[in-house]
Amino acid sequence: VQFVESGGGLVQPGESLRLSCAPSRFTLGYYAIGWFRQAPGKEREEVLCINYNNGRTYYVDSVKGRFTISRDNAQNTVDLQMNSLEPEDTAVYYCARRRSAYRDCSEYASDYTYWGQGTQVTVSS
Repeated sequence: VQFVESGGGLVQPGESLRLSCAPSRFTLGYYAIGWFRQAPGKEREEVLCINYNNGRTYYVDSVKGRFTISRDNAQNTVDLQMNSLEPEDTAVYYCARRRSAYRDCSEYASDYTYWGQGTQVTVSS
């Protein structure tokens, strides 16, 4: 199981980025997919998750109102739209999938079995 993450880059504060998570060899629609991030010197944290039934869960209060997660079944991707980016959002962003289909989102990274390689997001003026 592999993912291809894309969309990262260097932006200025207040700008937007859209990250995309595309799997190989399976259909995303049956699984909970989480977006995580890890900043230098910090632990990995879960930012947002979309459930197999498209329920959304936010795990970081500071991104509410700025980040949204969506699933595109036609493209078989899960996207993270990030608006009004702040320097504190600088991190490597990862998407991850739970092992089994029809499982709910989890706040624990250990519950996610399959991970992408990560994409760097840098917010700096």
